[in-house]
Amino acid sequence: MRSRHAGPESAGADPEPAGSDHTGRGGRKHSGLMAWLREIAIILGVAIVLSFLIKTFLFKAFYIPSESMVPTLEENDRIFVNLFIPRNFPLHRGDVVVFKDTKGWLPPAPPASTNPVTDVLEFIGLLPDTSQQHLIKRVIGLPGDHVVCCDAGGHLTVNGQALTEPYVNPAEVPRVVPFDVTVPEGDIWVMGDNRNHSADSRYHEALQPGSGFVSLGDVEGQAAVIAWPLNRIRTLDSYPDTFKNVPAPK
Repeated sequence: MRSRHAGPESAGADPEPAGSDHTGRGGRKHSGLMAWLREIAIILGVAIVLSFLIKTFLFKAFYIPSESMVPTLEENDRIFVNLFIPRNFPLHRGDVVVFKDTKGWLPPAPPASTNPVTDVLEFIGLLPDTSQQHLIKRVIGLPGDHVVCCDAGGHLTVNGQALTEPYVNPAEVPRVVPFDVTVPEGDIWVMGDNRNHSADSRYHEALQPGSGFVSLGDVEGQAAVIAWPLNRIRTLDSYPDTFKNVPAPK
């Protein structure tokens, strides 16, 4: 008898129906696409959660709407504010701070146009916060400090110590606006670096005595970094040498 040689069908696997190989590849492609989409969704979800947590507990983004802090900050700069200060760590003289306008220093804001996308991005911290009116100034006096303008040389004094202020806008000679205040407990005294263009503590104290102080409870945090535009990225200096010889308040 002639032996029969095994053909391809005898390899132990049943032949697949026509078109089955194409169907298998399509299933794998579909499964791979879904896995990729799941990974992207997870990454986006984690990024959004992290952004929200950072904005809530660590850093918050703001933009600069005016020239009151030139040359330190230019109009339309974007900054990050350190929320640990003063919530967890004390403020220092020379710190640049963002605070809520609870005393009406700013004119009433026009009604904001409703944009759900912008609102969501602001809420999670991917856009600067415009939900409330805020101001940004430099801390000159802490609670208990005696701040005076000016001595015979035209310098501010804090607790009797004259200040040399390298952060003040060198393009203009600051106008002398006399004042003599002692900062109440729980408040600070703030001034803009662009002295001739800053409606700060001096201005409001002159309008109504007692209204020039800012409550520590209104301070959002210390401005730490310029984040935008790219050519201005830098950390913000508190100029500790300017205040190192200021004695403690009596």
